[in-house]
Amino acid sequence: MARPVKRDPEQWKADIQNAARRLFLSKGFEETSIAEIMALAGGAKGMFYRFFRSKEEVMQALGDRLFFENDPFAAVRGRADLNGLQKLKTLLALDRADTDREQLRLQAAPIFEDPRLLASAVEANRRVLTPLWRELLEEGCRDGSIQTEYSRELAELLPLINFWLIPSIFPAAADELRHKYRFIRELLCKMGLPILDEEKAAHDEALLEAAAADAEKAARFTEPIRSTMPANPAAKRQGAAGGALE
Repeated sequence: MARPVKRDPEQWKADIQNAARRLFLSKGFEETSIAEIMALAGGAKGMFYRFFRSKEEVMQALGDRLFFENDPFAAVRGRADLNGLQKLKTLLALDRADTDREQLRLQAAPIFEDPRLLASAVEANRRVLTPLWRELLEEGCRDGSIQTEYSRELAELLPLINFWLIPSIFPAAADELRHKYRFIRELLCKMGLPILDEEKAAHDEALLEAAAADAEKAARFTEPIRSTMPANPAAKRQGAAGGALE
């Protein structure tokens, strides 16, 4: 009988993420178990916890990896045929065309109910995305395609918009999400950044409706469970000790 091939830690992490990606896209995040991920990755369930604390953490790591593998900012940075505003519109179109990442991003919305994962995602967006947005915004200001005095502020705001539109963070029904999106679109236009055209707006509003429907479905499922759970002071103390300070 052949011995199993040994894998180094980075290969294990990649294999777990690849298995999770396949299952999340085919079955859905909520319907996929850690046991199923490890069965597909070819390892024992205990191996999972050597690299990840939870299924939610895998989803977050997978989203980060997919971004860097297909970075739309890098794709437009050297395009001499585009001005700054055109580069911003093109990168949004490229991001929209990455259907796998978009589907995973939609499925990932509920994981941000975990304050630790939310804080980590906000920090990563601030650290990684804000400089990328600012680079293109300032390029547009120099070439005259973007008319704004707020390139720095917009670069800080843009990575946070998605969080404001996640119903598990800021609860909202579908019509409320559409209204929020239209507010963002008008705000950006007034700030000299008309990057959300009709095609993208229609696409994004359809995604927001799906997100609202998923959030409503999850709320209907979990509320009866929560209402039947007895108070557990020990569990409350344990939860208060962890979270964002870990």
